[in-house]
Amino acid sequence: MRFRAAVLRSYEDPFAVEEVTLHTEPADGEILVEIAGCGMCRTDLAVRRSAGRSPLPAVLGHEGAGVVVRTGGGPDTAIGVGDHVVLSFDSCGHCRNCRGAAPAYCDSFASLNLFGGRKEEAPRLTDATGGALAPRWFGQSSFAEYALVPARNAVRVDPALPVELLGPLGCGFLTGAGAVLNAFGAGPGDTLAVFGAGAVGLAAVMAATAAGALTVAVDRQPQRLALAERFGAIPLPAGTSGLPEQIRRLTDGGAQYALDTTASSPLINDALRALRPTGSLGLVARLHTALPLEPGTLDRGRSIRHICEGDAVPGLLIPRLTGLWLAGRFPFDQLIRTYPLADINEAERDCDAGRVVKPVLLPEGRSR
Repeated sequence: MRFRAAVLRSYEDPFAVEEVTLHTEPADGEILVEIAGCGMCRTDLAVRRSAGRSPLPAVLGHEGAGVVVRTGGGPDTAIGVGDHVVLSFDSCGHCRNCRGAAPAYCDSFASLNLFGGRKEEAPRLTDATGGALAPRWFGQSSFAEYALVPARNAVRVDPALPVELLGPLGCGFLTGAGAVLNAFGAGPGDTLAVFGAGAVGLAAVMAATAAGALTVAVDRQPQRLALAERFGAIPLPAGTSGLPEQIRRLTDGGAQYALDTTASSPLINDALRALRPTGSLGLVARLHTALPLEPGTLDRGRSIRHICEGDAVPGLLIPRLTGLWLAGRFPFDQLIRTYPLADINEAERDCDAGRVVKPVLLPEGRSR
């Protein structure tokens, strides 16, 4: 079948929306989804800085949502034609971590979700000239009108929900909210400091507020801090003098949990200093250089760990988040601006410039 998709042909060039051809039908355990909307995530844009590790040309996109139009059947395919689904990361389902309800730590995560490490057979996706395109970015490649995905990636959702806006629940919002609700298990009376009020950080703020935790949000952009305050956090500019001391004062002796979304070494050290004894810091952004920890930052039982995909089982967390949204307690739609798929380069520029928190691309060109 032929359809339109956004193709990235080189690390420097803009995306090109062009006709592509899918050469295979869904196999056992696979579904074909007509994409209603796909979020743009920093991980998509990081491909440009991957130093050749990601093969191009490729179709990116890994926060897709839409309607199932075809299935390959098989005993593991419980999703049917017409179902509305949110697409999340891929996992094998049979390694020790998958069996232990930790699919984000799947032994095959890299080979299933990233281009590097996957050896494709005959090209599944080609351009108009027959040239092969790297497919299945995070099992999806959903910057497109259609995506062929493993049914294990997909989470069925209520068709009454605005499916075109739900894609970011599969990664960015899932990561922030999952860090708070799953990794930290935050609840009433707990205290949290969130460093970086982008899509992941603001999702963490919303989840913490829904859980009854007191939250401090740190960012350098006033408009992001205003959003954090709207969602229930105490705003604190990143350049504040004595930042750890300020957070300890606001949280009555130090935060029990801190979440860093910035990968900034100075802020990570500030986050550790802002913790109370036995407090925990979670990192969600990938570090590209060595992390120097300053003396004393890990004293008195403090700990630090990386959190992947919010420690989430998508089939459990995504329904929880849509339920909170329906109850008015997780207003993720307020972070979204939609763009037609044809305007993907404008969406990328706005995302890089901080003019939008979460761009969502609509393949049919519908804007809201």
